[in-house]
Amino acid sequence: MINKRLVVIGGGAAGFFCAVNAARLHIDLEVILIEKSSKLLSKVKVSGGGRCNVTHNAPDILYMSKRYPRGQHFVKKAFNRFFVPDTILWFKERGVSLKAEADGRMFPVTDSSQTIIDCMLREADKYGVKIRMNAAVTAIIKDGDDWNVQLQDGSSLKATYVCVAAGGYAQVDKFTWLKAAGHQIIDPMPSLFTFNMPGNPITALMGISVEEAMVKVAGTKLLEKGPLLITHWGMSGPCILRLSAWGARELAAIQYQFVAIINWLPAFNENTLRDEIQGLRFSLGGQKMHNKNPFGLPQRLWQFLLQQSGIAEEIRWADMPSKEQHKLTKLLTAMECPVKGKTTFKEEFVTCGGVQLSEIDPSTMESRLAPGLFFAGEIMDVDGITGGFNFQHAWTSGWIAAQLGQKA
Repeated sequence: MINKRLVVIGGGAAGFFCAVNAARLHIDLEVILIEKSSKLLSKVKVSGGGRCNVTHNAPDILYMSKRYPRGQHFVKKAFNRFFVPDTILWFKERGVSLKAEADGRMFPVTDSSQTIIDCMLREADKYGVKIRMNAAVTAIIKDGDDWNVQLQDGSSLKATYVCVAAGGYAQVDKFTWLKAAGHQIIDPMPSLFTFNMPGNPITALMGISVEEAMVKVAGTKLLEKGPLLITHWGMSGPCILRLSAWGARELAAIQYQFVAIINWLPAFNENTLRDEIQGLRFSLGGQKMHNKNPFGLPQRLWQFLLQQSGIAEEIRWADMPSKEQHKLTKLLTAMECPVKGKTTFKEEFVTCGGVQLSEIDPSTMESRLAPGLFFAGEIMDVDGITGGFNFQHAWTSGWIAAQLGQKA
């Protein structure tokens, strides 16, 4: 007999995971999932270039928790209840095998996000989760022991429990209905964005990637190493995205106007590279610099850096003037690129900010202020760097919220 109802607000990864697990675990529970748009699991669809970066092959909870610029302590506690091996097993039991790539990212073996979407929809169908689309929430109001979920079309749903898994909002005014329920909201800011470098000649090299570069934001402690991609508007790639996540608030405060310092050869600094180049002048002396690239950089990037240093095409290693040598050393290890603005990384929009974590119990995902109100996913002030971390938080918080307050 159905005598209790859970309303899940949000049809993304966290919302679906909460809904299908709650419906499976509580046989006396009616589960209704409401989504404000006409699309379900839209971030799952586009994640990882359409492959869905489900989670990260982390060795332990401590390693994993350090990949969250905001919410480290919170996720560390939550991961003790549901972690990467639990995610892998959950999907495996439902016919979806995951594989780990060299950088730790984990994908379905099919390399298709549709595999994950189909799995979720099958589970929802199997356990009778009711799905309502184009249903935007305007208020959640405590009504005795129950909740009243009010929708934009004027209708309302009575619920024993509510789980808010509405994702991250870009503007603080979108949180008004949660503030009205008594929760503090940390102002949202974009995270995981690329750097715009308007007018920089390096954008002519769009499409070129470097396996490992080191990027620093001048005047700050922000520093990251990793793959870097040159785009037609500036720079992207895991290195830039991680830097944007760690610097989300700091970079917003300076309105995304700063200087990025690029070291194309992180194994060297200016001094050690100067010594290395001195040696190359002897060992490669008779060879033309434009033809011979001893550092493994993409050829077009190497030639671009030589041109920017004023080194003509016919110059041989032995004949490089000292002034140009100094310029090249500087460009290879500390190239200054002014950044003016940001671009959202594809459709994988992530925000920092959201419901204040001190108001949520990480072992249950239940509001400390309002019993029966739960949270899952990015609506909370938790965000991870790129690499499967945000999805793992979605699965973990969704699974915990689905327990409806039951501790292990």
